[in-house]
Amino acid sequence: MSDNDNKKPTGDAQTPPKGAPTDTPAAKIGPEPSNPPAGAKLDTPPAAHSGPTGTPKPPPPPGPPPKPAPKNPGFVTCTIDGREVVVKPGTNMIEAAKLVGSEIPYYCYHPRLSIAANCRICLIEASNAPKLVPACQTPLAEGVVIKTTTPKVKEQQRAVMEFLLLNHPVDCSICDQAGECKLQDYYMKYDYRPSRLEGGKILKNKRKVLGPRVVLDQERCIMCTRCVRVMNEVAKEPQLGVFGRGSHERIDVFPGSELDSNYSLNTVDVCPVGALLSRDFRFKARSWFLSATPSVCTGCSRGCNTYADWMSQDTYRYRPRENEAVNKSWMCDQGRLSYKDLNLERALRPQVGRRAGKAATEGEPVVTRKEAVQAAAKALKPLVGTAQLAVLASPVASNEDLLAGLTFAKATLGVSTVYVGGRPQGAADHYLMTADKNPNRKGLELIAQGLGLKLESFDALSSAIGAGRVKALYAIGTEVPGDAEAFAQAAGRLDVFVAQAFNETPVTAQATVLMPASVHVEDEGSFVQQDGIIQRFRKAYPPKGDVVPHWRWAAELTRELGGEAAWASARDVWRELSGKVSAFAEFNWDKASPPDREKPGINPLPAGADGRPPGYREFGTPRVRGI
Repeated sequence: MSDNDNKKPTGDAQTPPKGAPTDTPAAKIGPEPSNPPAGAKLDTPPAAHSGPTGTPKPPPPPGPPPKPAPKNPGFVTCTIDGREVVVKPGTNMIEAAKLVGSEIPYYCYHPRLSIAANCRICLIEASNAPKLVPACQTPLAEGVVIKTTTPKVKEQQRAVMEFLLLNHPVDCSICDQAGECKLQDYYMKYDYRPSRLEGGKILKNKRKVLGPRVVLDQERCIMCTRCVRVMNEVAKEPQLGVFGRGSHERIDVFPGSELDSNYSLNTVDVCPVGALLSRDFRFKARSWFLSATPSVCTGCSRGCNTYADWMSQDTYRYRPRENEAVNKSWMCDQGRLSYKDLNLERALRPQVGRRAGKAATEGEPVVTRKEAVQAAAKALKPLVGTAQLAVLASPVASNEDLLAGLTFAKATLGVSTVYVGGRPQGAADHYLMTADKNPNRKGLELIAQGLGLKLESFDALSSAIGAGRVKALYAIGTEVPGDAEAFAQAAGRLDVFVAQAFNETPVTAQATVLMPASVHVEDEGSFVQQDGIIQRFRKAYPPKGDVVPHWRWAAELTRELGGEAAWASARDVWRELSGKVSAFAEFNWDKASPPDREKPGINPLPAGADGRPPGYREFGTPRVRGI
């Protein structure tokens, strides 16, 4: 037996016998505590506050300091580059910095998409973080001091730019994004150093056709994943994904599928570099030759706000213009491509006499605008106030065109019923595109109601012409919702057919007098979209040929038939006639105009996607020239 076996425990603790149950009194360590008499004062702290030897426990360590009371209750107050900013809780640093004029660069961030925080160029210094933090992902906290221009931040931005450009091809001279590219602008601002890469760059697919409207240059892609998030979160059609790893990572469609969504061209809008390109616009024009005018899409009754990018009296593309109440930042592909109707098959010269089956000849006498108005007035005058004269109005025309045209129809032609034309119904989708392909049906209904005119269907007009009850027709727009060829044959049986039209169609070929009308980008005006929102659009370029707006044709016909019409602009038409429509009473035509330059006349904005530097553009009245 060792000496340790003979040692007895010291102190009050008693070791229970080996094998004794622990729930018996003999198994308890220490003496049985006695209950002190009532009112007795304990000289020692309770056992719960004592250590294993009965000594008092140290006080708990101090916790984090309490959060400072908000300087502006309900808001977050912080300091960015020495300037105080007050924002709503949850606002990220990029948006807050814009309020005080500080620019934090970014690629992957988009205010309408989820946060990816993978481009890393927005890293900045914050007083509550030991390392640089991504400004796109980090919400502001009360009292935080943020610095966006320190040497540490600038070196981080330079390093990120060098990394992104490591394998990026230097093909700006053939890239459609040149002039609108964030890589170009950020390189000049944050990097501006030659590449240190030794060896060749990683090669990828240069012309990957993703679908019918989008082509991808995988070498230019910086993997910001904006396009993937647009398809997942906005279009709700996850047709794009990220494939591969490391330097060989790439954007692509899933095997066996293609990017055929009606919102595929939104990926081109959000792409900050020249990776995703529109197959329709590709190699058509340089961005610095284009000018942009705030406008409204006429592809359907949604009325998406747009920029019409144009050059030399031709529209080259539509881009979405932000409007929270209508289309946010997006636009459907069908609406984007509707700009082609502004350029192709336009009716540019007045004509007297039917042209069905006739080809234009060089020796054909030119009809002036005045001669066309005189011929139309002469043909319409004997039928004024009779049941044989009908009026067809198109919901593609603007409010100003319809106010003037229907006022002329009622006051001068003496009609009480108007037949509704317009484009035929089409397909709708789950987001923006509607089945009604007319931008101003709501406006036509409101104006007819305000003027006391009854609206009848297009089928009723076809029946009346077929039955011989209608012998003459005055048309404000020749779009028809039915078979154009069939209606053209019916119109050929009319004695008088005075038509104001945008484009040459089989219907306009049957007009006894054709008066070419300007499209919406050639004049100012407004539309009423399907939800009743009145939206202004601006003039982009002068009308082509001898084209004038519908309202001007109506004014000249009114004066030729002995009436009074002193309108000199669409604004004059609105100011004089809109008071007859109660729904227009609260609409301020001037203040509702989208932003443009202050000088009168044609003063277009520079083209360029949302948030991108404008570069150098031309201004003033366009001139025809080659590129």
